[in-house]
Amino acid sequence: MRHILLIISIFLLFGKISLAQENYRPGLFFREDWKETPAEIPLSQKHVNNPDLLVQLYGAGKDSLKKSNHEKPVDDPYYVWSGLCLGNWMVTLKHKTQNVDLNGFAKIRWRSKQFGFRQLRIALKLADGNWLVSDQFDGPSKDWRIKEFNIQDINWHLLDPVRVTDVGEAEDPDLSNVEEIGFTDLMPGGKSAACSRLDWIEVYGKPVKR
Repeated sequence: MRHILLIISIFLLFGKISLAQENYRPGLFFREDWKETPAEIPLSQKHVNNPDLLVQLYGAGKDSLKKSNHEKPVDDPYYVWSGLCLGNWMVTLKHKTQNVDLNGFAKIRWRSKQFGFRQLRIALKLADGNWLVSDQFDGPSKDWRIKEFNIQDINWHLLDPVRVTDVGEAEDPDLSNVEEIGFTDLMPGGKSAACSRLDWIEVYGKPVKR
């Protein structure tokens, strides 16, 4: 009987180890594809497709952000466009009931297209009120492309959310409780020749009770 109990215990132990190994990568926390509605200025909550998310806009250029789309080409997505922004801008998304832990193997993926000197960066608002912007970015491209960021590879700078500009390096920020996740290129728009475009965004991390 003892041998049987020992064998069962061993199987249960290895089962727990195997499950832990399978679950070390966090799942999808949220994805946002903007609603397939006609182009409109400014971007607002009515353009958010995911019912669990709230959109937040920051910076002097926020009222000129456009939820854009064109009839041609036929596969033109529904996306956020910064070309008309007269000042710096930032877009973030906030889950209605949960924050997210972006430690470990957390990732952010998006599909975007930048022109000119625009470099689209990740912006975070932590639960303690501090703001961060990533040193890594998605630069210019002649066509839409998917970019994946490994969060643990990023060095962060402190961000002023009013002016939407970096204000120095952040030393080992705690990413265990992130309230808002978004994007900015830290620049005004320059119409179609100098702008950022974002089609969709995915965040992979562990949910945190708010």
